[in-house]
Amino acid sequence: MESKLKLFRESEENADINVSPLLDMVFILLIFFVVTTTFTRETGVEVKKPKAASASQVKDKIIKIAVTREGTIHVHEKQVDLLMLEAILKREKMREPDLKAIVIADDNSLTGRVVQVIDKCNLSGVTDISIAALTEH
Repeated sequence: MESKLKLFRESEENADINVSPLLDMVFILLIFFVVTTTFTRETGVEVKKPKAASASQVKDKIIKIAVTREGTIHVHEKQVDLLMLEAILKREKMREPDLKAIVIADDNSLTGRVVQVIDKCNLSGVTDISIAALTEH
């Protein structure tokens, strides 16, 4: 009886689980996720863009300014007012002289607010301004 108990204890001590293949698979999945994911920095708010047949892609140095349907302004994922927007645009213009601005206005936003944003862009020296739209198919 004593020998059976001794054998049972020995087999329990030798029962090791090798987690190396599991860790390898986790790292492979992590690398796959990082490589296949695209990271885009938008404005931080959900905006329903209007459609336009002449819309095209912009690839230069740009700053994205969102105007929501409620009239709030968002830059770099933060809500700002018109004075803060002008200060941010001036700072970015000093860093990048060829800076372009894209105003991403909600389809239901007030035109007056969009005009105010475009005016602040012009006052801060950013004169190449576009309005974002979805292409019609």
